Amino acid sequence: MYIPDQFKEDDTENITSFINSNSFGTLISVINNAPLITHLPFLYVSDNKTHGKLIGHMSKENEHWEQLSTGTPVTVVFNGAHGYISPKYYSSLGVPTWNYVVVHLQGIPIIKNKPNEIIEILKQTTKYFESKETGLWEFNIPENKKNSLLNMIGGFEINISKIESKFKLSQNRPKIDQQNIIKKLENSKNRNEVELSQFMKNYYSKKC
Repeated sequence: MYIPDQFKEDDTENITSFINSNSFGTLISVINNAPLITHLPFLYVSDNKTHGKLIGHMSKENEHWEQLSTGTPVTVVFNGAHGYISPKYYSSLGVPTWNYVVVHLQGIPIIKNKPNEIIEILKQTTKYFESKETGLWEFNIPENKKNSLLNMIGGFEINISKIESKFKLSQNRPKIDQQNIIKKLENSKNRNEVELSQFMKNYYSKKC
């Protein structure tokens, strides 16, 4: 990924927070010189000694499932809020651009296909998203349905070997322009632009 120095993000806390808040990722493999793409929810487990790992699961009918077992490296892309930035927002000469946040994680998948492994992945995933959104439902499925479910899906982990993070948030503009961009975006009728304004506001508040 092309990342100019001013947009490169190395702060582990910022990256982890971003992934956890935008955990519906895009899994990308290459097979026969063509991309193979699947959209999935992921759990990101950070580690102070490594880049951490991603935990996920998918239908075994997905052709991507067989590809994961080959040990071929994959990339997972996490996208956040984004929006158009008009030169009208600047205090001096500028050109139109697009602000956005994106993180690429690369690594080799490890299949977790034993029943207890799949169940553990499902329990972890359910616990995270239920506690985050509703906090009501617990993973508790009758044995006959559980066995059917386990035959349909497979679990996996990706040990992350490389992280690339691009937080393009007008860092190349003067502070007055950054503040004006935030104000313009937060009054937008576009939900993505409103979310972008909030992200920029939080990002720059940590820099103060």
